[in-house]
Amino acid sequence: MGHPPLEFSDCYLDSPEFRETLKCYEVELERTSKFLKELIKDGNSVISAIRGEAAGKSQLSSAPCSPLQVQNASDLLIKPLEKFRKEQIGVTKEKKKRFEKDSEKYYSQVDKHLSLSAKKKETQLQEADEILDKERVNFYESSVEYVYQIQQVQDRKKFDVVEPVLAFLHSVLTLNNLTVEMTRDFMPYKQELQLSLQNTRNNYESTREEMEELMKRMKHPSQIGKMHSFLPMEGYLYCQEKWALGVSWVKYYVKYHKEGRRLVMVPCEQKTTTKQGPTQLTLKSCIRRKTESIDKRFCFDVETNERNAPVTFQALSEGDRKLWMEAMDGKEPVSSFLFFSLIFTFVKTALKYPQNKTPRVTQEGVYRTVGSNIQVQKLLNAFFDPTNPGDVDLHSSDWDIKTITSALKFYLRSLSEPLMTYSLHRDLMCAAKSDNLDFRLTEIHSLTYKLPEKNREMLEMLIKHLVNVCSHSEDNLMTPSNMAVIFGPTLLRAKEETVAAMLDIKFQNIVVEILIEDYKKVRFRPSRQPITISKRPPRVFQALSHDHFQHTESNYHAECFSDVVLLVFFFFFGNIPKHTCRVVS
Repeated sequence: MGHPPLEFSDCYLDSPEFRETLKCYEVELERTSKFLKELIKDGNSVISAIRGEAAGKSQLSSAPCSPLQVQNASDLLIKPLEKFRKEQIGVTKEKKKRFEKDSEKYYSQVDKHLSLSAKKKETQLQEADEILDKERVNFYESSVEYVYQIQQVQDRKKFDVVEPVLAFLHSVLTLNNLTVEMTRDFMPYKQELQLSLQNTRNNYESTREEMEELMKRMKHPSQIGKMHSFLPMEGYLYCQEKWALGVSWVKYYVKYHKEGRRLVMVPCEQKTTTKQGPTQLTLKSCIRRKTESIDKRFCFDVETNERNAPVTFQALSEGDRKLWMEAMDGKEPVSSFLFFSLIFTFVKTALKYPQNKTPRVTQEGVYRTVGSNIQVQKLLNAFFDPTNPGDVDLHSSDWDIKTITSALKFYLRSLSEPLMTYSLHRDLMCAAKSDNLDFRLTEIHSLTYKLPEKNREMLEMLIKHLVNVCSHSEDNLMTPSNMAVIFGPTLLRAKEETVAAMLDIKFQNIVVEILIEDYKKVRFRPSRQPITISKRPPRVFQALSHDHFQHTESNYHAECFSDVVLLVFFFFFGNIPKHTCRVVS
């Protein structure tokens, strides 16, 4: 009793703390089961005594005693308690068996999955990913159902066990004509307890349906994508540890606190004789580990103040690695010199190819259709390969439209800061919420020009491309509104994920929709004239002054991303916009 509630979201993290809390519930459940056994045993003894007393009275009075009193006592106490043990505790124990079985299968499959070599054939890796996803779904379903059931039985016992005992005591007092004093003392206690029981039952019934509905929603694996909203970021990681006789991978439960950039590592599966406490590290940087540099998959390196060499972690999946890197502001493994030289390298390579005569912009669902994660990573790795940067044959059968567009979206979302920057996010949201359409457009125009120069150039290039794609909406079904749903959360996002930020997602989409629909009016350049979209007389707004912005980290990522944009341009059109063909010193 008095244990902290078990959250359904904890089933996804499956942290050591969650397991400890669950164990407390299980101990309490076992105590309840033993208590009920004793209570049923004692109840049967009392009923036998009542039966003997009734038989004795019958002999003395020479009058038959009705067995209804004894039968009524059994119905009031024994049957409800046995029913609770069977339907509640018994079902909970069955849920526990399934949970333990699926837990063992899932983590066994995780160990097997992570030991696969990254050099395996793509078909083998895809098959392994599918098997792991299936086991993960089964484990989450059984975990959520078990958590729901074990909390339900703890709540139900408060009235399902107490009510039969109270009814039995009342029957004993009234049917056996005990003293008036005892009955008088019992009745106030009974009335107060009945009121408390009724309130407890009402509270349970009022929340049971909501909890059941929440459980059903949380059983879907899509909920795992929301785990990155939890602060601190936490989960299981495998850490590469080097010893004199070789290298081993040790499983840790890791928490990352953004404030203070602290990394807390708790070792799992410790031996009872040599228990190790948590390790705390201070993060300096996080870099994705390239596939060809290590035989394992889903790896990233972390530099810390406490250790001279980088710490190599292995995540449970590609999506999991992405969440960790986002939380730690992770970078792609490309040198700063390569960032600046990739533009020239790619343009020079792209101009070797002839004009593409079969544009892909008319394909239905372009940008909405998602490509293979493995293919996307393969394309990005090939394009950002330091040994031969930008040498990607887009006419190869290896790359289809889904891979190209997904690579573009993936890289945008991987930036440590969104293309439209954190600093302007609040002002952009305020502008999108305005009911004055003229002011909304003018303000978004002004704020767009306040972006750093490289960000603005890249955004202009991207929006111009999206305008062209949306102009074929009769064929590809991608209207500005549909395209904004895809690129809204990609180009804009709040620095902290809160409920308010979630509610602002639709306004992020509005900003992108305006940029696409009114591309010619926004112009991505300063304007001394107000921009209007209605036939009303234009309102005059003071133009914002042009501030000189220094190159920031977002510029650094912006130049790298522009290469991916160029790649997409070439794939669709076969040539590069002239204003991008410049030599980088």
